[in-house]
Amino acid sequence: MTAFENSLRHSFGIEGTDELKYIISQFEPVLLKKGEVFLEEGRSCDKLCFVQSGFLRIFTETENKQITQWIAPHGYFVTDLSGFIFEKMSRWTIEALTDTRLFYIDRNKYKKLNTFIPQWPELERQFIVHCFTTLEDRIFSHLSMTAEQRYHFFFQHNKELFHQVPLQYIASMLGMTPETFSRIRKKQ
Repeated sequence: MTAFENSLRHSFGIEGTDELKYIISQFEPVLLKKGEVFLEEGRSCDKLCFVQSGFLRIFTETENKQITQWIAPHGYFVTDLSGFIFEKMSRWTIEALTDTRLFYIDRNKYKKLNTFIPQWPELERQFIVHCFTTLEDRIFSHLSMTAEQRYHFFFQHNKELFHQVPLQYIASMLGMTPETFSRIRKKQ
């Protein structure tokens, strides 16, 4: 079973082989080159993607800096969820930090999944709950941990990122200035 199939099973709770095959058939492969944008802030978000390999950065720009919301390694689903589900303009830009292989499904195909898979509303609910709990965990860590604790926790669970993406993006994602991040890193 591929990482994509495993992630579909885990994130959506898909059990049947026929359903899994059908869902996979609705996704298209795409290769993004390093620096290429998958979604631009202020544009319509009409795709949900799965990162097969590489890294995507989700960020926004303010007047004086870029704020990284998340860095998605292989095995993650990525979209601007409120834009994708509610058809709002995207709040985020999603760009490839490395050459990145994706599988994506557009909103129209996604909406038609319930036509072919009767239990799709429940599977989709499980996926959104999974997204929500991941977000809750991130908020909890930002509110309850010191900068040093956030660094250690993130490092323990995402070591590969520290050698493959610019460290200022990780610092931003953890809610730290590059100087604080560097100071904590030197202590290690």
